[in-house]
Amino acid sequence: MSKLMWKPGTMLYPVPSVMVSCRNKQGENNIITIAWTGIICSDPAMLYVSIRPERHSYNMIKETGEFVVNVPNSKLAFAADFCGVKSGKEINKFEHLKLTPAQSNLVAAPYIDEAPLNLECKVKDIIKLGTHDMFIAEIMCVNVDDSLLDSNGKLHLNKADLICYTHGEYRTLADSLGTFGYSVKKKTTKK
Repeated sequence: MSKLMWKPGTMLYPVPSVMVSCRNKQGENNIITIAWTGIICSDPAMLYVSIRPERHSYNMIKETGEFVVNVPNSKLAFAADFCGVKSGKEINKFEHLKLTPAQSNLVAAPYIDEAPLNLECKVKDIIKLGTHDMFIAEIMCVNVDDSLLDSNGKLHLNKADLICYTHGEYRTLADSLGTFGYSVKKKTTKK
C-alpha cells in the first residue's frame, strides 16, 4: 500500500454529529451542531465539545456553564446540518425546525425532545486551544427514549438509527461487525 504525506489536519473520521442545546440567562434557547466532541472520562462521566468563540452558542454556554448534548438519528439529519450552518443570532432554530425544547432534569438548558438521547452537562473547565475552545463537562444525567428499552429495561441503542459525520457527509451507522471482546471470546462448540 502506498501512502502520501499531507499537512496536519482534522482527518480523524467518522466523528459523532451532535446537536448541543443551550439557554442564556435571558431565557433564549439555541442549538449548535458539533462534530468535535467525545467522552473523556467514565467516572465521573465527562465529555467535551469544542466551539469557536465567535459562535452564538459559545457565550451562552460560557455564561451559564450548562448545555445538553442531543444525539440525533437519521430523522434529525437535516436539522443537524441546519443547526451547524445557520446562526442562532438570525433565527430561532427550535421554532424554525419545529423541534421541541423539553425541560431538562438537572440543567436549565432544554433538551431536544425528538432526539433519542440527551446528555445533560455542566461545564467544569474551558481550555483555549486556537480556533476552538474545549468545554470539558460532567454528564449529570442521560435521558433515553423509552422505545429503545426492552421489557427488561435493557438499552438497545442500535434501534436509535444514529448518525455520524465523515469528511463532509452525514452517514447512518453500518451493521454490527462484532460485540465488545468478540476478538478474544472463546468459541463454543455445538453438541
